[in-house]
Amino acid sequence: MNAPIVVTALFGPKDFAWLDGLRKRHFPAARNLVPAHLTLFHHLPPTVADELKRRLSAETRGLPPPAARISKPMLLGQGVAFRVVSDGLEEIREGIADAFETLLVPQDRRGWQPHVTIQNKADSEDAKALFATLSRDFKPRPLAIAGLASWYYRGGPWEPLSRHMFSG
Repeated sequence: MNAPIVVTALFGPKDFAWLDGLRKRHFPAARNLVPAHLTLFHHLPPTVADELKRRLSAETRGLPPPAARISKPMLLGQGVAFRVVSDGLEEIREGIADAFETLLVPQDRRGWQPHVTIQNKADSEDAKALFATLSRDFKPRPLAIAGLASWYYRGGPWEPLSRHMFSG
């Protein structure tokens, strides 16, 4: 397999349904190839697949899910996202980043800004309108993190590589 690997956090069922429903309503349909997700890494080399699976399993097996919350909507220019705050996910990501430090692409080396994209590659006026709508009555809320997953990226829908659920 020579496709790069994407690593994401998996949401609890209710949060996934809510976020993915918003994404389906507001993301341009022709570009909405993957469901709602929170990316930890955008591009790891396929050569680390086995080691990555071991590390993701070690971060989740028998452990409780990290606390997380959606803190605010974010305007992305041509889209809108929800900012996510989670010290536990930050720690997990830092450990994996340290392990694969020399293999990280620039996008994964920069400071991590966890978020869930609801709309992207839309008209900037549509993005501003959605941002105003989502901001109007927004209140920070908890976000259930159910697990971690890795995926092969081949330019379209992601191909599952592994899923690791928190079980503590």
